Amino acid sequence: MAQLTDDCFAFDGPLMPIEVMEQLIRDRIFPVAAVEAVALAACRGRTIAKDVIAAVDLPHFDNSAVDGYAVRHADLDPSGDTVLKIGGRLMAGEVPIHSLGEREAIRIFTGARMPEGADTVFMQEDAREEGGTVVLPAGLKRGANCRLHGEDVEAGSTAIPAGRVLNAQNIALAAALGLTQLDVRRRIRVSIFSTGNEIAEPGSNLEGVQVFDANRTLLRHMLEQSGCEVSDLGILRDDPSLLKAALAEAAGTSDVVLTSGGVSTGDADYVRNAVESIGSLDFWRIAIKPGRPVAMGVIPHQNGNRAAFVGLPGNPVAVFVTFIRVVKPLLARLAGATPLAPQPLWVASTFDYKKKSGRREYVRVALRQRADGGFEAMKHPQDGAGVITSLTETDGLVELPEEITHVAVGDRVKFFSYAALTA
Repeated sequence: MAQLTDDCFAFDGPLMPIEVMEQLIRDRIFPVAAVEAVALAACRGRTIAKDVIAAVDLPHFDNSAVDGYAVRHADLDPSGDTVLKIGGRLMAGEVPIHSLGEREAIRIFTGARMPEGADTVFMQEDAREEGGTVVLPAGLKRGANCRLHGEDVEAGSTAIPAGRVLNAQNIALAAALGLTQLDVRRRIRVSIFSTGNEIAEPGSNLEGVQVFDANRTLLRHMLEQSGCEVSDLGILRDDPSLLKAALAEAAGTSDVVLTSGGVSTGDADYVRNAVESIGSLDFWRIAIKPGRPVAMGVIPHQNGNRAAFVGLPGNPVAVFVTFIRVVKPLLARLAGATPLAPQPLWVASTFDYKKKSGRREYVRVALRQRADGGFEAMKHPQDGAGVITSLTETDGLVELPEEITHVAVGDRVKFFSYAALTA
């Protein structure tokens, strides 16, 4: 189960900088130990548990990168056309039956093994056949259009390093090396629930001032996109004993228990009280907007498991931002994944914006391409953390660092697309 201690989230400052949060995760949380062999077809999104060492060279043999003519570079006239006799043809999958003769060319096709003696391939578009000969122009470098054995991966080298989250490209490389399965860390198990008498299940009849639950749907899909196993505990009412029992049970089988709302300092924040009664709770009042009130803690279970508890804010936009900046790094660390920070696109601001120093802020923006080919960011007109359309009608977030207090029209700002942030 999750490798957690009681003080894994401990922080004694008034407002936690994002860098401190990330360092605490790196220093005090360890990957799950369980590893399983999984077929390549089911590996996408999983974290490789140990280095994949290539057992063979890739490619296995020298071969042609194009359809054309394999020749010996020493036979070529450096100052004019060269005419060579065509001594045969080689298709991919065929074994060359003889070495390349002097002043001879072999008609060769992409992927075919290079015949002994050949070291260069002319593309068929650059050659001209005349009877049983081929006319080749001058100027081609030795080794052109040849793929040498081991140039992609050498036998004995690390083909896929431990900690990499496997995508289609990585899995294709494993297949090219002849592998049928990979050793990956087991999926992170996350239990989620919403709480509050004001929350209703979508599709039900709203009573009084109830609202439909959007946060749980948002979290479930973002967790699944992150490769987690999700247990959906539904909506729990504001009943202290019910909440305590649900949290305790979830801690027995989960690496992370994740909620939204109910964890600030108000009298009606029942989740906070329930966590404190059965485990430990450290408030990470993170220097971030939207989403400052994030609670972190540990919930022990009698079976010996210790689940991380993360309580996110109640507003959907704050849930989205804090999931990206808080939950995803935690999940990656538990999964043993090497973090890959998304690369920003520098764009021009079309808005004027003021913020407090010492807090990192994320502004929802749409992108527009300018006539000069550059991009500019247009701020969504509504700032509210409960405005879900501010996520659906924009392209991503502009990140404003802690030291910035004012953004003017025309300033260059860092833009992160939603696709990059949720990958």
